[in-house]
Amino acid sequence: MARIARGALWPTVVAAASLVAAVLVAPGAAQAHGVALVPGSRTYLCYVDSLQANGTIAPTNPACADAVAQGGQQPLYDWFGVLRSDAGGRTTGYINDGEICGAGTTKYAAYNAARTDWPTTHLTSGASIQLHYSNWAAHPGTFRLYVTKNGWDPTSPLKWSDLESFGSVTDPPQSGGPGGLNYYYWNQTLPTGKSGRHILYIQWVRSDSQENFFSCSDVVFDGGHGEVTGVKGNNPSTSPSASRSASASASPSRSASASASASRSVSSSPSRSASSSPSTGGGGSGCSATWALQPSSWAGHFQVNVTVKNNGAATLNGWTVRWTYTGGQGFDGAPWNGTLTAQPPNPAVTNVDWNKVLGPNATTSFGFNATGTAPATAPTLTCTSP
Repeated sequence: MARIARGALWPTVVAAASLVAAVLVAPGAAQAHGVALVPGSRTYLCYVDSLQANGTIAPTNPACADAVAQGGQQPLYDWFGVLRSDAGGRTTGYINDGEICGAGTTKYAAYNAARTDWPTTHLTSGASIQLHYSNWAAHPGTFRLYVTKNGWDPTSPLKWSDLESFGSVTDPPQSGGPGGLNYYYWNQTLPTGKSGRHILYIQWVRSDSQENFFSCSDVVFDGGHGEVTGVKGNNPSTSPSASRSASASASPSRSASASASASRSVSSSPSRSASSSPSTGGGGSGCSATWALQPSSWAGHFQVNVTVKNNGAATLNGWTVRWTYTGGQGFDGAPWNGTLTAQPPNPAVTNVDWNKVLGPNATTSFGFNATGTAPATAPTLTCTSP
């Protein structure tokens, strides 16, 4: 299973401009503007699924493959360009029912298809997550959030009447400047009482022009923590809960190799590791953390596994790992088996429920995909316990 930009459900990303080079050299590449990265939109996750090391588009996901067969490769090179220049905040009566995901355009019409095998992000109803939205081109404005109503049929064309509002945010902060691996982000509580497949829909309404951007993200409320399925050959399961690699009941002993297999990588880089000095936590227990750069990498991205160890004689009841980035690195989606509680350049990752408690000499691990260039020297990790 590939893990992406998840945004996770606990503060977190995903942007894609390591893939910038491929986009900029693509024929007729657009110059704007943005779609949801966490949870990933159809165009963005299909782009992630499709982009090859040589810059060509070759989807493995069946829905993405059919969309490319219908509409060509350019909509995926322009994954950030689902927009209408004269929308002015309009919805019903402006974009026809059944054409909502493609913003009523011919270019993105293939991404309106009503089917259940689009790349999917696994979420928990009522959870607090951090949403990420590409700022490929930055504009002031408001993000309007919608989700499909209970009882919605994912095999029927999406209608405006299928959607209900669950929030909005105006001019949220940005992780960095436009045009790169950066994004708008904000913490958001997901609607309660949701289960099964849904669409999370975002309309970005500019306040300085009539231009609006539209984004459909396929999600399943099954207790997930931002895992993404249906990307890079991982066939979507007919039972989404069975396809998640982690959930509220996931085993705390998930191996580092399982984390590594979540990579979207097609090339390799040397593995490096570095340990933190043990730090004493509450109750006389202490923890340490070890950084291991995984052998999987791709342009502008890298993957890390961090092992946390209880070095004390007493049981550890919670832990947090902190470090500092100096090269502008970020997170390409949410960590797995950990909760992002502070953003770069001084990120912090805290335990999740199932790996909170560590007995003496016990270990656990969390991992993440990152944006930017891997640090030449692994950062110093600080592990603390409550």
